Amino acid sequence: MPFLTAPAPPPADFFDSDAAIDRLTALYSQQIEFLAERFRAYAGGGADGQVRAFYPYVEIASTSLPQVDNRQAYGFLPTPGRYRASITRPDLFAPYLKEQFDLLLQNHGGPLTVGISNRPIAIHFALHNHAFVEGALDQRRLAELGNHFDLPDLAGMDDQIPNGAFLAPPEARQPLALFTASRVDLSLQRLRHYTATSPEHFQHFILFTNYQFYVDEFARMGLALMAAGGVDGYAAFVEPGDVATGPDGVTVGQRPPRLPQMPAYHLKRADGSGITLVNIGVGPSNAKTITDHLAVLRPHAWLMLGHCAGLRHSQKLGDYVLAHAYAREDHVLDEVLPTWVPLPALAEVQLALEQAVAEVTGLDGYELKALMRTGTVATVDDRNWELLPQSQLMLRFNLSRAIALDMESATIAANGYRFRVPYGTLLCVSDKPMHGHLKLPGMADRFYRERVDQHLQIGLRSLDILRAKGKEKLHSRKLRSFAETAFR
Repeated sequence: MPFLTAPAPPPADFFDSDAAIDRLTALYSQQIEFLAERFRAYAGGGADGQVRAFYPYVEIASTSLPQVDNRQAYGFLPTPGRYRASITRPDLFAPYLKEQFDLLLQNHGGPLTVGISNRPIAIHFALHNHAFVEGALDQRRLAELGNHFDLPDLAGMDDQIPNGAFLAPPEARQPLALFTASRVDLSLQRLRHYTATSPEHFQHFILFTNYQFYVDEFARMGLALMAAGGVDGYAAFVEPGDVATGPDGVTVGQRPPRLPQMPAYHLKRADGSGITLVNIGVGPSNAKTITDHLAVLRPHAWLMLGHCAGLRHSQKLGDYVLAHAYAREDHVLDEVLPTWVPLPALAEVQLALEQAVAEVTGLDGYELKALMRTGTVATVDDRNWELLPQSQLMLRFNLSRAIALDMESATIAANGYRFRVPYGTLLCVSDKPMHGHLKLPGMADRFYRERVDQHLQIGLRSLDILRAKGKEKLHSRKLRSFAETAFR
């Protein structure tokens, strides 16, 4: 069959980040529009032949060791060589790309070379606006789809780069970014599937919870801000189904007939520095799934606000636990991030959380210790951990010095470490099974009524504090290895 490709203009050099992004946008649009046009013809019964389009790329070279501000955590090449990244959705990532390009030009002088790569775009990733490839085809056309278009190829979507397992020879071209374009496209599709909101709505600061009570309070607060005309720079509140309420109080969009697995809610700012809250449900598998995909958006921080079992007799129901270490018994990341790898507490996040607790509760100094305890959180993959032999539990908790137990926090922190996203955890003690206080319906209902609002306010305030610090101080060198990609 004839082989049809989109036009591929020759590579061009740029010393201006905006011009480079404009070129990437034009090339990407040209490639996906070509695929979309050929797919429409194919779905209509015509256009036989093999069709292929490719992601654009950006490349930069350096012949000398970088001379950069040693306080920078990213934005420079670790060694001389040629570095390249395939790029998708430059329209979505334009502010992020501009930051990376400006730093590279500042530290290395350029030029930035932009061209068409040899990485094919899967037809599923070329159709936006909720397009469903399989739904547009009859059975015969669907069965033959792979003969005419590239399908998603898992070989180009693994996480070897962020896992530190991608080791190219020094003379070979090195990666410029943590994720390939196809890996990013996969995650953008998965985010839409799991959260029922478009990737465009996700903000730079993310809260995770696993209780609907937090979602209800966040939605109430977001809608109230919009009814007040938008406060503190917030411009819209978006719910699952891309249902958006603006500062005029007008809501547009259609709610989905049922909530997705991990619904997301977005209190948006024009520059993306607002807050997204995701109800991740229960367990480390969900926690890993959502952070695997949110990582491609390169958020500035994510925090876990959840409930935990208090493990110390001196703790009271409703006390807060600020995690400064994790005992990882969740197991979902053991193969890519062994448990012997320490997860450092990030000073900027820890201080922000402690300050937020003090401000919201009105307690400070020694008085704050009566309400909040700092220590190790154990994360497990067994909801009925209480049924294990007590002697086995006591030994593990004693050795780890754990003061609390949950099923998500260590997973979220571990993936934050793995993907270089600043992380933190503030939990609230909702039961004390080892001391006779089991989570039962009556007790749980009272606890939720009394603590949810305050806990959420603390989480929101901590993100305000982190936002005010600026991303340069927030993105820690502790999360970067000695041979890192230049892109944040």
